[in-house]
Amino acid sequence: MKCAFRRQLAGTLLMMVCTAAAQGQSASREPSIGYVYPAGGRQGTSFQIIVGGQNLQGVSRLFVSGGGVSATKINYVPPLNPQQRMELQRRLAEIRDKRMAALAATNPAAAARLEERRQEAAQGKAQDTSKAKPPAPEGPPTPVALPDHPMLRDLDSKSNEELRRVADMFLNPNRKQPAKRSILELAIIDIAVAPNAVPGDRELRLGTPEGLTNPLCFQVGLAPETVAQEANRASPPPAMAADLPMVFNGQILPGDVNRFRFRALAGQDLVMEAQARRLIPYMADAVPGWFQAVLTLYDSKGREVAYADRYRVGQDPVLFYHVPLDGEYVVEVCDALYRGREDFVYRLSVGERPFVTQMFPLGGRTGTEALASISGWNLPESRLKLDTRPGPEHIRYASLNRDKLLSNRLPYVVDDLPECMEAEPNDTRENAQPLTPPQVVNGRIARPGDADVFRFEGRANDDIVAEVFARRLDSPLDSLLRVTDAAGRVLAWNDDTEDKGTGLNTHHADSYVRLKLPANGRYFVEITDAQGHGGEEYAYRLRVSPPRPSFDLRVTPSANNVAAGCATVLTVHALRRDGFDGEIGLALKDAPPGFRLSGGQIPAGRNSVRVTVTAPKQGLSEPVVLQMEGGAMISGRTVVRPAVAAEDMMQAFDYRHLVPAEALMAVVLPDRPRTPTMELVEDRPLSITPGGSVQVRARVSPRMQFVTIALELRDPPAGLSLGDTRVAGGTITFALKTDAKAVQPGLSDNLIVEAFTQWPAGPPDDKGVRALRPVSLGVLPAIPVKIVPH
Repeated sequence: MKCAFRRQLAGTLLMMVCTAAAQGQSASREPSIGYVYPAGGRQGTSFQIIVGGQNLQGVSRLFVSGGGVSATKINYVPPLNPQQRMELQRRLAEIRDKRMAALAATNPAAAARLEERRQEAAQGKAQDTSKAKPPAPEGPPTPVALPDHPMLRDLDSKSNEELRRVADMFLNPNRKQPAKRSILELAIIDIAVAPNAVPGDRELRLGTPEGLTNPLCFQVGLAPETVAQEANRASPPPAMAADLPMVFNGQILPGDVNRFRFRALAGQDLVMEAQARRLIPYMADAVPGWFQAVLTLYDSKGREVAYADRYRVGQDPVLFYHVPLDGEYVVEVCDALYRGREDFVYRLSVGERPFVTQMFPLGGRTGTEALASISGWNLPESRLKLDTRPGPEHIRYASLNRDKLLSNRLPYVVDDLPECMEAEPNDTRENAQPLTPPQVVNGRIARPGDADVFRFEGRANDDIVAEVFARRLDSPLDSLLRVTDAAGRVLAWNDDTEDKGTGLNTHHADSYVRLKLPANGRYFVEITDAQGHGGEEYAYRLRVSPPRPSFDLRVTPSANNVAAGCATVLTVHALRRDGFDGEIGLALKDAPPGFRLSGGQIPAGRNSVRVTVTAPKQGLSEPVVLQMEGGAMISGRTVVRPAVAAEDMMQAFDYRHLVPAEALMAVVLPDRPRTPTMELVEDRPLSITPGGSVQVRARVSPRMQFVTIALELRDPPAGLSLGDTRVAGGTITFALKTDAKAVQPGLSDNLIVEAFTQWPAGPPDDKGVRALRPVSLGVLPAIPVKIVPH
């Protein structure tokens, strides 16, 4: 009896624990979103959006940063189940038969086709009745409701082309581009944008019982907007022409070409800017890793008059057109490879919008007045004041407003070094422009084949850095940097240097060199375009100075869903500058009560470390913003940097990028008695010698002693492993062991230990036994470990 009772109790507790794991700490249950359509709207309007994602069951909340955007209704739409698929097939067949019957009344050929269909259906029914079948249920069939999806509403009123698309979307098992699982579930949301909502980019997230989703871009605009209808995908384009300015929202499905008709007047300077990659920067399963939109413009006679498949080095196309004659024009949007999928979403703005095509200089010195000259299309002025007030932001953004239309965003740098302007002629070593490091030069490669050469005096063993900021500031310059001595010998050179802090760059085209000067004397720095290009827009900022060791921080993911009292894992990335390789201490800044950081140190020389944040023991009704910062001693002074929230995104099956987010968010799921909590008895760094071991103890809920627990190290350093695990009296005891041949003194890292139990899965076999699968119980707080000599 006692054994039976213990087995029953253990089974009950195991079910409670496994349910908790599924609710709070299993990665497979994390809600996520893959697209928003339309991905924005105008101030003072209400409209409906579709958000595609996974694990969205129970979605009930919308979070949009910046304020002024709210949801009035949220409807969850799961994928069609078999009964709904059959119901949709029935309804489509019924509509088809009605339309064929109506057509047959006036068209003999259609009447013949309809009769053939009737005979085929009768023959099929006769064959079907010859087979033995279970008796049909008595009474009328139970009605099956279809999900409230826009494409499934008012089927009777849809055109034949629209119905074909419905069938292709929901019923065709051989679609050329089937929807991926990460966007199969839908949330249909009624949105209201306040009249005073600040225009610009926002972050949109959804809230579910399992927590908060990742963010996606959502834009608040000033111009009128419209959404592509089915007719826009046909040829010819719709007869109704839009007045400008207008923002056209679209979604490219397999093989789609969207077309929009608008009216334009002679003399207008039109800017047509598509935003696709800006909305969804990277797709993990698409090559080249984003929706590559293409724009084509046709005049009233159908002649192609302009085309764009990108804007300079940017992937989103911008098309400029001076209108020669009054009339109606058609702009066409498609994918460069004629791919398509629900997450191929875009926003296309058309009108006399201000657009800056070149700005100079690309920054200014902290605390000084900085005016940049600008040129482009529809600009209200020729100069732009840059904000250089002291602050942590090294790269900042500016824009213009003309007739309630916003220009493109213009990145620029604010630095605290002395600055000067490049002065021509300076193409050769003989007429090189003098510099006095430390100094920043604002210059241009003003024509194809141009070279800018600068000279400075140096002393033996001086440590010198030369760094270019151009591509990171949207300049088309692909810099090539050389440092030579007085005899013309090249001492150092560089073409491209990766900067992981610019997560949207896929071509890191800015140059960086660092060297020790071999002797006293004169040295030269030469900058050119690696491809021999040039022009007024090929601007740059060149820093020549001693090293300025520093760092920036990124922390991923930006959405953290954790059960009350439990821990979640984050990764902090150190972007080290000018050779800094020291330790960086991490801390939560002004965190709400109950949040605790474990493993808060990036070891010397390491570029990333995993840490954990333990949540309060009570759930919170609202998401909270966490702030993390890192500090280090550099040249005798304490340097503190914020850890910028980011998403670790994959591009095209392989490459990874740290894409900044607006905030590091945390959701503490409500306190649940079934959720196991685990905490270290001694939350401190551990020192282990090669070949040695150390005992670790963690407190767990007393009920866990009835559950079989296995511990596992997540991606540990080579040579570290776990020893035997014991559970007794509410404590887990385990050993951390090292392999003397695989570890060396000096290794420092945070270990992440995950706890598992097993739970029956699948149907029983012929002996009534069900297979067991591992189920996560969560992670312990991060355990800092350092390998020390004997």
